[in-house]
Amino acid sequence: MNQDYIQPDVWSIIEEGFDPDRVKSSESLFSIGNGAMGQRANFEEQYSGATFQGSYIGGVYYPDKTRVGWWKNGYPEYFAKVLNAPNWIGIDIFLNGESLDLHTCKEVRDFRRELNMQEGWYCRSFKAMLANGLEIGVKVTRFLSLDFDEVGAINYEITPLNEDAEIVFSPYLDSGITNEDTNWDDQFWNTTKVSSENHQAFIEAHTMKTNFATCTFMESQLMYQGKKIDSNPEIKSTETRVGLSYKHNTEKGTTLILQKFGGYTVSTNHKPQELINAAKKALKQTTNLGFEGLLKKQKEAWAGIWEMSDITIDGDVKAQQGIRFNIMQLNHTYLGKDSRLNIGPKGFTGEKYGGSTYWDTEAYCIPFYMATKDQQVARNLLKYRYNHLEKAIENAQKLGFTNGAALYPMVTMNGEECHNEWEITFEEIHRNGAIAFAIYNYYRYTGDYSYIPEMGLEVLIGIARFWHQRATFSKQKGKYVILGVTGPNEYENNVNNNWYTNYLAKWCIEYTLEQLEKVKEGYPEDYDRIIGKSKLKSSETEQWNTVANQMYFPYSEEHSIYLQQDGFLDKELITVANLDATERPINQKWSWDRILRSPYIKQADTLQGFYLFEDHFTTQELERHFDFYEPFTVHESSLSPCVHSIQAAKLGRMDQAYTFYLRTSRLDLDDYNKEVEEGLHITSMAGTWMSIVEGFGGMRVVDDKLSFTPRIPNQWEAYTFKINFRNRILKVKVSEGKSSFELEGTEEMSIRVHNKRVVLQPGKEVSV
Repeated sequence: MNQDYIQPDVWSIIEEGFDPDRVKSSESLFSIGNGAMGQRANFEEQYSGATFQGSYIGGVYYPDKTRVGWWKNGYPEYFAKVLNAPNWIGIDIFLNGESLDLHTCKEVRDFRRELNMQEGWYCRSFKAMLANGLEIGVKVTRFLSLDFDEVGAINYEITPLNEDAEIVFSPYLDSGITNEDTNWDDQFWNTTKVSSENHQAFIEAHTMKTNFATCTFMESQLMYQGKKIDSNPEIKSTETRVGLSYKHNTEKGTTLILQKFGGYTVSTNHKPQELINAAKKALKQTTNLGFEGLLKKQKEAWAGIWEMSDITIDGDVKAQQGIRFNIMQLNHTYLGKDSRLNIGPKGFTGEKYGGSTYWDTEAYCIPFYMATKDQQVARNLLKYRYNHLEKAIENAQKLGFTNGAALYPMVTMNGEECHNEWEITFEEIHRNGAIAFAIYNYYRYTGDYSYIPEMGLEVLIGIARFWHQRATFSKQKGKYVILGVTGPNEYENNVNNNWYTNYLAKWCIEYTLEQLEKVKEGYPEDYDRIIGKSKLKSSETEQWNTVANQMYFPYSEEHSIYLQQDGFLDKELITVANLDATERPINQKWSWDRILRSPYIKQADTLQGFYLFEDHFTTQELERHFDFYEPFTVHESSLSPCVHSIQAAKLGRMDQAYTFYLRTSRLDLDDYNKEVEEGLHITSMAGTWMSIVEGFGGMRVVDDKLSFTPRIPNQWEAYTFKINFRNRILKVKVSEGKSSFELEGTEEMSIRVHNKRVVLQPGKEVSV
């Protein structure tokens, strides 16, 4: 963990000083995106040192054939790779014949990177002495447009400092790229056409197997002394690369600027034969605005995002920087415009994990998007799962389930399971429950019931059928058990009766039965359609009810707690506090066999159930379970600290809650898990938002109304956040001893604060 690497700043991520050992980590931390595409913060110019190049297009993937030692029936045939897309940011630069490469420069000084979160741009500047003795100053600004999400822009400035220089800028496109993450070193892209005209260039390429057609494009313009230079570039092209070379003699102390606009058009949005025309249209729209005009619109767009989603923290710069970084990266990854897209664990910052969605979306991300966007954004995330229902049924069929039982994938791009670790693919079935809970949570929060009769009930029926068939009646216990599973704690595999999984199964069935009755009464036409389509009979629902009523839950009378799984107390119960620090993180230091036999918990498991179903248990029960399980938790999943922060706050343990908050908010900035160079932990960033709003703010929905139990860490002077609750905007400010609430709009609203009713009038701040 390096806490001195990123400079504390409330609105920017700043790195000062050039260190080749930090390049790959910085490429992750300074990543940018606009919901449709994204890229790591690779240098535009040549860099011969260690680097992880990555540009990504939302929804474009490759089905890399599963690589396993031996095949098991039901195994996914492929692991979906998030593809490194053709590179459009590249600019080869030669100065008096010498290539600009920070890895080979004699000296690099005054190196600085900044990711400006408030305005949505990334900037890098430095001074360097090349091998030929030329000294230069460089400043590069880059962003991906929110308004025109097929386009990004680069402004690259070079100033010779000690002598005149012949500067050659060669902006290029390159489709001859490879993935950092690949099973068989397959060729993922097939380049079909390389072309250029005037100051524009295009590469048409399609993915192998999946056949996503793309056009990578660029347009460049040279500027000197504030004026555009009309010079015809030299064109250099190969089968997979095209470059435009601009040469200019630049006086010492003056600045030469290359402005480059580039990006992607994709067959998911355009006809394949229209990709170049679409690219030309996108370029015309953005170059007409110019770099500064497009940047102005970028700042305005980000101002709109921050107006609703910003969380302010007074008195704690690192905490403030952490939450804004998390909120920015979530918006880089997903803006809710396209229901075909979802939120990958690494977003557009890396290739690890593959797939575009995990259960993280439903368990962690939907609350953030419900509260900071229009409810349609969260509805699109639920629609994504409905659109994949048939694939979920196919996934279950491959494992032997019948009659429309649905098992949603652990990892997916198109609804098919594409995760190839057996203990996850076959056993981490609790993901089904997270999807059902998200349906419940969406209605609870937004009040929009229409999703359930339109789409959600069909999803619930498929999930309930799965749980019914997955449970086994144990004659010994006289209860239904669920055998051979992996819970959220992936440091236990193939266990019996994971409490969280069993509890979800029971709840899912009961919730589905409730919704069947509700839809039958209130939406008879939808009910008849759904029953006809699913062929659901009362005899089947009676069997579901039996399973739910007789579900087994492992319990310890000695400790008065639910056991994480049947054999948990058989382990050698040595707490994390007694674990040698040199052994951490255990997932990098221990064998898998040793981890599985240990009591150590990767992330909240039983406590995850207490988080989702908090109102099912007393505070005393939560306290007993928290005190038992947290000491065994190593938090080596990014999804763990946020849940513990929320629960510690509920228990009034504010120092502990604050420590967990810092860990979740600065997980990547401080590289707690020593892996940030692989990419950021995007989905857990939504958990950071939850730590403040649900943890410190104590926000809940109780009896169909908002309820707050605000608390504040000792390290903070005050904090504020906004939420959109049922199309009404509420601003909350919490300081020591006082909480203030202000409602926007035209209608009054009643909430509960510390369990007392408070009526809010629009435009009037109420302090409690």
